[in-house]
Amino acid sequence: MNNVRLSRLIGQHEFWLGLLVIALIVGLSLSTDEFLSLGNLTDVATSYAILGILACGLFVVLISGGIDISFPAMTAIAQYAMASWMIAHGGNFVLALAMAIAAGLLLGLINGFLVYWLRVPAIIITIATLNVYYGLLVYATKGTWLYGFPDWFMNGINWFSFTAADGYDYGLTLPLLCLAAVILFTAILMNYTRLGRQIYAMGGNRDAASRLGLNLLKLHFCVYGYMGILAGIAAVVQAQITQSVAPNSLLGFELTVLAAVVLGGTSMSGGRGTLTGTLLGVILLAFLQNGLTLLSVSSYWHTVFSGTIILISISATAWNEKRKLAGEL
Repeated sequence: MNNVRLSRLIGQHEFWLGLLVIALIVGLSLSTDEFLSLGNLTDVATSYAILGILACGLFVVLISGGIDISFPAMTAIAQYAMASWMIAHGGNFVLALAMAIAAGLLLGLINGFLVYWLRVPAIIITIATLNVYYGLLVYATKGTWLYGFPDWFMNGINWFSFTAADGYDYGLTLPLLCLAAVILFTAILMNYTRLGRQIYAMGGNRDAASRLGLNLLKLHFCVYGYMGILAGIAAVVQAQITQSVAPNSLLGFELTVLAAVVLGGTSMSGGRGTLTGTLLGVILLAFLQNGLTLLSVSSYWHTVFSGTIILISISATAWNEKRKLAGEL
């Protein structure tokens, strides 16, 4: 029995990815004293909270058999909608999140409807909407940056704060709270709800799911709408971290998010993947880029190392799938 469990564990992509993360942590810990410091780990978690939030949304979309490339533009539009109101009229974080989520949800539902109605590859639809959303945003705002948020927004949230031995204050900030809430909700959605099982079913075999009576239009609305909701949450988080809003702040970020999710073992053809793998992919990219920075490696090499690890991971996943298929035959 133990041998069977061990064999199954070794056959999982998440097992090897977890070992790679541990090896990276050990290597960076031996290379620099700063890596495992509380300050550095807090900075990494805060800086990459946006990556984690958006990766959870893209994970759901990929599991359904679709893909969304337009979320950087959705995030920027949600930021402008939220920030314009906050600067002019004030408010609080609940209102800011509600406005950004509403804007992101609307744009996500448009994506879901277009993907379902036009019946063309989702990547084509979302590349088109990325350009449409972004073009309309730049036209409407004339590329103007937004500053001057209210003090409550600039100061943010800091629950259970304490002063560490290094003299800095730490606590649960808005980015960390939002990231934890998104991870928890996504885990419950995909692992313990009927909707999550339907999303996996649609991604595994769309035609079979339709014959079973699943409402594919509703599922498209759910997965792309969820991506829009998380884009709205990421919009508030990023605006609070950077204390500003720019139309092109996340342009090109879709490739990094996609890389993290695919690195975690989620299939781009749908139906296969775990949230655990996605989170390990996010952690690996975050630690890799942070470690290279601490080691004073040129930023030009960051993408080279990241791309190499992604290529190796995808190759290992493909080899493992072929090995399993050969064993079944």
